[in-house]
Amino acid sequence: MSQPAKAEPQVSDPNVRLVIGAVVATLLLASLGQTIITTALPIIVADLGGIEHISWAITGYLLAATVAAPVFGKLGDMYGRKLMLQSGIGIFLAGSVLAALSVDLNMLVFCRFVQGIGGGGLIVTAMAAIGDVLPPRERGKAQGFLGAAFGLSTVVGPLLGGVIVETLSWRWLFFVNIPVGIVAFAVIAFAFESRTKGEKRKIDYAGAALLTTALSALVIYTSIGGTILPWFAPEALVLPAIGVIALIAFIMVERRAAEPILPLYLFRNNAFLVSNAVGFIVGTAMFGTITYMPSYLLLVQGFAPTQAGLALLPMMIGLIGSSTLSGVIISRTGRYKILPIISTAILAVGALLLGTLGVDTPFQLVMFYMLLVGLGIGPVMSVGVTAIQNAVPHTVLGVATASAQMFRQIGGSLGVAALGAIFANRLAFETAAIGHAEGTAGFNAATLAAMPAPEQLDMLQAYTSALHPIYWVAAAAAAVASLIGWFLVEIPLSDRKPGPEIETEAEPQAAE
Repeated sequence: MSQPAKAEPQVSDPNVRLVIGAVVATLLLASLGQTIITTALPIIVADLGGIEHISWAITGYLLAATVAAPVFGKLGDMYGRKLMLQSGIGIFLAGSVLAALSVDLNMLVFCRFVQGIGGGGLIVTAMAAIGDVLPPRERGKAQGFLGAAFGLSTVVGPLLGGVIVETLSWRWLFFVNIPVGIVAFAVIAFAFESRTKGEKRKIDYAGAALLTTALSALVIYTSIGGTILPWFAPEALVLPAIGVIALIAFIMVERRAAEPILPLYLFRNNAFLVSNAVGFIVGTAMFGTITYMPSYLLLVQGFAPTQAGLALLPMMIGLIGSSTLSGVIISRTGRYKILPIISTAILAVGALLLGTLGVDTPFQLVMFYMLLVGLGIGPVMSVGVTAIQNAVPHTVLGVATASAQMFRQIGGSLGVAALGAIFANRLAFETAAIGHAEGTAGFNAATLAAMPAPEQLDMLQAYTSALHPIYWVAAAAAAVASLIGWFLVEIPLSDRKPGPEIETEAEPQAAE
């Protein structure tokens, strides 16, 4: 058996509250960066042009954040959380400044990619930092707050973006990050201890490159499939082929790497495997559910964009409330297995009810359904991270934590793509059935408003009918996640803070 590795505390006890505050601030900075731009896209296009590539302003950020997660997680384990947080802030701010100065859409997309690298690094390092400063039993409460921050950003981001665009300029969507980032950088410099120089570590460059290639191919394929290119077009299928080859090569490299970027033995760990499986499936259901709700509110319910954003508040309230409450329950009881089982079951019920939406569904019911969805999503991320951190050695805490973010985002990408394909096919069928062969072409507010009332009603009914399979699939996915949760082996949460006195074995507990 290999020599046990010492867990290295990176924060002094008096600064724990300050560290948690800094971590929450950096997490908000990164998560807001992903959503704040959504409401401003039409205005940005009007200024810079390039409407055919506008979706990449969001996809580029998501792609970069996904591929950056495991790399930052591993580097944080090797060189300390302080260095990675400050590096992430620096990269994020550099991308923000350049994005604000963009002269065309291509430059903006590139800068959003840079932002995403920093943002993805900040998110995973922030979550891992909690594992450095708190004992396992207390991490649930802190991870609950971080989950609440994610929930807050999903609604506040678009609303804040709308306010900034209306009062200032879209370029201030990026300039506003600068003072927040500088303050966070300074607080981290004060609160975190630098890791003392130790033995020289080997960076797994080959593993990082291959994993980045595999993840990039997957995310890009799900982004262009069914939109820019048909799913089974030869040009499109090149991407999953590259992804599979890169994944096989990655596994071969990781078996021999001295410091693997993602240790393969983690996949034999029960908490790692089950929690990430649940996170992946919930990511599929969550992103698929959220993506199509605004269009329903805009087209069917007749809301203005700002009103549609506010209509998502019940989901945010449910998410924040359940995430925070689950953290408190974990800290008080030390138990966590039952929480994702119950929450994903609630998510399944909420998604199933959304599958009953009609043209005349009362708005109060829609809000209640969204509340259930939020309640179902909230505990999954915080509980998953807590379970994983409790079951792996401190030496791989960062990369194990990063996996939760990585698998959730991959699930989201696949979910949006798969459910989008289901929606498009069902919509084509429904519109053809009522004599409208144009499919989605007729679905914009102006075109619908110009239609005679009976024809307009037919189109809206076709639209809501096409939404139903999305939510049925999301409900089934959530139900599967709830069943998988029963396989989680609950390990008692310790009250002891990680430190030199706590020894961890080189390999974690295998899956049971």
